[in-house]
Amino acid sequence: MSWIEQIGIPDLVKDVRLNLISVASDETFSLQRKYGLLLASAAATRNAALVAALESAASAVMTSVEIAAAKVAATVEAMNNVYYRFAHLVSDPEYKTMPPRLRMDVIGNHGVDKTDFELWSLAVSVINGCGVCIDAHEKTLRVAVVSSKAIHTAVRFAAITQSVAIAIEAAGPVPAQARG
Repeated sequence: MSWIEQIGIPDLVKDVRLNLISVASDETFSLQRKYGLLLASAAATRNAALVAALESAASAVMTSVEIAAAKVAATVEAMNNVYYRFAHLVSDPEYKTMPPRLRMDVIGNHGVDKTDFELWSLAVSVINGCGVCIDAHEKTLRVAVVSSKAIHTAVRFAAITQSVAIAIEAAGPVPAQARG
C-alpha cells in the first residue's frame, strides 16, 4: 500500500486524491525538494496523520537533516507568518517600525540548500496566508533564478496538501480494515 493510500482520502473527494497523486509523480523538482515541500506543507496544516505519512515517505529519499529542515521551515514560518501578517494588517503604522525580536537563527543554519528552504518556506507562508512573507520568499527565489513556473508548482503543492489535510479531517478516522 502506498503512502497516498495509507492516508485514507475518502472517495467523496476523489479529485483531492488524484491531485495528490499528480504532485507525487510531478518531476519538476528533485525528490528532496518535492518531499520537503510536501512535508513542510503537511506540517503547516497541523494534520498529524498527514505529517506522519509524508515523513515516512520522505525518509526513503531524504536524510534526517533534510526532514528536520522541512519541519523547521514550517515551524519558523508559523511564527513569522503570524507576526508579519499582524504588522501588515494592523492599521496603526507604528507597529511596522517596531523590531520583531523573534529569534530565528535556524533560517541561516538549517542544513539544506537555501533554495529548497525558501521554496518550503514559501509553501508554508501560502498555507498560513501571510502576504508579506509570500512576497519576501517569492522575491528571494526569483533572485536565485527560480522560474515562475517552479514557484507556481510549489504553491500548487501547498494548495493540494492543505486540501488533503481537510479531506482527512472531514472524513474522520479511517477504519482499521481500510488501513491494511
